[in-house]
Amino acid sequence: MASSARPMHFEIQADDIDRAKAFYTEVFGWAFTDWSGPTGGATYWGITTGEEGTPGIDGGLLPRMTGTPAIDQPVNAYVVTMVVDDYDVYEERILAHGGEVTMPKAALAGMAWQGYFKDTEGNLFGLHQPDPNAA
Repeated sequence: MASSARPMHFEIQADDIDRAKAFYTEVFGWAFTDWSGPTGGATYWGITTGEEGTPGIDGGLLPRMTGTPAIDQPVNAYVVTMVVDDYDVYEERILAHGGEVTMPKAALAGMAWQGYFKDTEGNLFGLHQPDPNAA
Protein backbone atom coordinates (compact mmCIF):
# COMPACT_ATOMS: atom_id res chain seq x y z
CA MET A 1 0.00 0.00 0.00
CA ALA A 2 1.41 3.43 -0.93
CA SER A 3 1.70 5.95 1.87
CA SER A 4 0.04 9.33 1.60
CA ALA A 5 2.36 10.78 4.27
CA ARG A 6 4.91 12.59 2.08
CA PRO A 7 7.29 15.36 3.14
CA MET A 8 5.85 18.72 2.08
CA HIS A 9 7.77 21.29 4.15
CA PHE A 10 11.04 21.53 6.03
CA GLU A 11 12.37 23.95 8.62
CA ILE A 12 15.89 25.18 9.30
CA GLN A 13 16.70 26.69 12.68
CA ALA A 14 19.46 29.33 12.77
CA ASP A 15 21.44 31.35 15.29
CA ASP A 16 21.84 34.19 12.77
CA ILE A 17 18.88 34.49 10.38
CA ASP A 18 20.58 36.95 8.00
CA ARG A 19 23.72 34.79 7.77
CA ALA A 20 21.63 31.67 7.07
CA LYS A 21 19.55 33.46 4.41
CA ALA A 22 22.74 34.67 2.71
CA PHE A 23 24.25 31.16 2.77
CA TYR A 24 21.25 29.41 1.19
CA THR A 25 20.64 32.23 -1.30
CA GLU A 26 24.26 32.25 -2.50
CA VAL A 27 24.73 28.47 -2.55
CA PHE A 28 21.38 27.23 -3.86
CA GLY A 29 19.59 30.34 -5.13
CA TRP A 30 16.71 29.96 -2.67
CA ALA A 31 14.31 32.88 -2.12
CA PHE A 32 12.99 34.02 1.27
CA THR A 33 9.65 35.66 2.10
CA ASP A 34 8.83 37.22 5.46
CA TRP A 35 6.02 35.15 6.97
CA SER A 36 6.03 36.83 10.40
CA GLY A 37 2.49 38.16 9.80
CA PRO A 38 0.85 34.73 9.45
CA THR A 39 2.87 33.45 12.45
CA GLY A 40 1.52 36.16 14.75
CA GLY A 41 4.65 38.30 14.60
CA ALA A 42 7.13 35.51 15.35
CA THR A 43 10.25 35.59 13.15
CA TYR A 44 9.64 33.13 10.32
CA TRP A 45 10.89 33.22 6.75
CA GLY A 46 9.27 31.10 4.04
CA ILE A 47 11.77 29.39 1.75
CA THR A 48 11.08 28.84 -1.95
CA THR A 49 13.56 26.29 -3.29
CA GLY A 50 12.50 26.18 -6.94
CA GLU A 51 9.80 26.84 -9.48
CA GLU A 52 6.20 25.84 -8.83
CA GLY A 53 5.42 22.47 -10.40
CA THR A 54 8.98 21.14 -10.29
CA PRO A 55 9.99 18.28 -7.95
CA GLY A 56 10.98 19.28 -4.45
CA ILE A 57 9.59 20.94 -1.35
CA ASP A 58 9.70 24.41 0.15
CA GLY A 59 10.35 25.24 3.78
CA GLY A 60 10.88 27.77 6.51
CA LEU A 61 13.68 29.48 8.42
CA LEU A 62 13.29 30.43 12.07
CA PRO A 63 15.43 31.33 15.09
CA ARG A 64 16.98 28.33 16.84
CA MET A 65 14.80 27.27 19.77
CA THR A 66 17.59 25.69 21.81
CA GLY A 67 21.35 25.97 22.10
CA THR A 68 23.62 25.55 19.10
CA PRO A 69 24.46 21.86 18.51
CA ALA A 70 27.88 20.94 19.90
CA ILE A 71 30.54 19.57 17.55
CA ASP A 72 30.13 15.80 17.11
CA GLN A 73 26.68 15.88 18.73
CA PRO A 74 24.38 13.25 17.19
CA VAL A 75 21.75 14.50 14.78
CA ASN A 76 18.37 14.92 16.46
CA ALA A 77 16.35 16.05 13.46
CA TYR A 78 15.73 15.32 9.82
CA VAL A 79 18.61 15.97 7.46
CA VAL A 80 17.53 17.50 4.15
CA THR A 81 19.42 16.41 1.03
CA MET A 82 19.41 18.50 -2.13
CA VAL A 83 19.57 16.88 -5.57
CA VAL A 84 22.11 18.81 -7.68
CA ASP A 85 23.36 18.56 -11.24
CA ASP A 86 27.06 19.16 -10.41
CA TYR A 87 28.24 18.12 -6.95
CA ASP A 88 31.64 19.80 -7.23
CA VAL A 89 30.19 23.19 -8.19
CA TYR A 90 27.87 23.16 -5.16
CA GLU A 91 30.63 21.99 -2.84
CA GLU A 92 32.75 24.96 -3.95
CA ARG A 93 29.83 27.32 -3.29
CA ILE A 94 29.20 25.80 0.14
CA LEU A 95 32.83 26.17 1.21
CA ALA A 96 33.09 29.69 -0.25
CA HIS A 97 30.10 30.83 1.82
CA GLY A 98 31.16 29.46 5.20
CA GLY A 99 29.89 25.87 5.07
CA GLU A 100 32.07 22.89 5.86
CA VAL A 101 32.34 19.24 4.83
CA THR A 102 31.20 16.72 7.44
CA MET A 103 31.24 13.62 5.19
CA PRO A 104 33.20 13.87 1.93
CA LYS A 105 31.78 13.09 -1.49
CA ALA A 106 31.43 9.33 -1.95
CA ALA A 107 30.01 7.09 -4.65
CA LEU A 108 26.75 5.28 -4.12
CA ALA A 109 27.82 2.70 -6.68
CA GLY A 110 25.80 2.80 -9.86
CA MET A 111 23.46 5.45 -8.48
CA ALA A 112 24.91 8.79 -7.36
CA TRP A 113 27.51 10.90 -5.58
CA GLN A 114 26.57 11.76 -1.98
CA GLY A 115 28.12 13.89 0.76
CA TYR A 116 27.19 15.94 3.81
CA PHE A 117 27.95 19.45 5.03
CA LYS A 118 27.27 21.90 7.83
CA ASP A 119 25.76 25.27 7.03
CA THR A 120 26.79 28.49 8.78
CA GLU A 121 24.39 27.64 11.64
CA GLY A 122 25.78 24.16 12.37
CA ASN A 123 22.90 22.35 10.64
CA LEU A 124 23.66 19.23 8.60
CA PHE A 125 22.47 18.83 5.02
CA GLY A 126 23.33 16.55 2.13
CA LEU A 127 24.14 16.84 -1.58
CA HIS A 128 23.12 14.12 -4.03
CA GLN A 129 24.16 14.09 -7.68
CA PRO A 130 22.51 11.26 -9.63
CA ASP A 131 25.09 9.41 -11.74
CA PRO A 132 24.68 5.80 -12.89
CA ASN A 133 28.47 5.70 -13.48
CA ALA A 134 29.40 6.58 -9.89
CA ALA A 135 31.87 4.05 -8.58
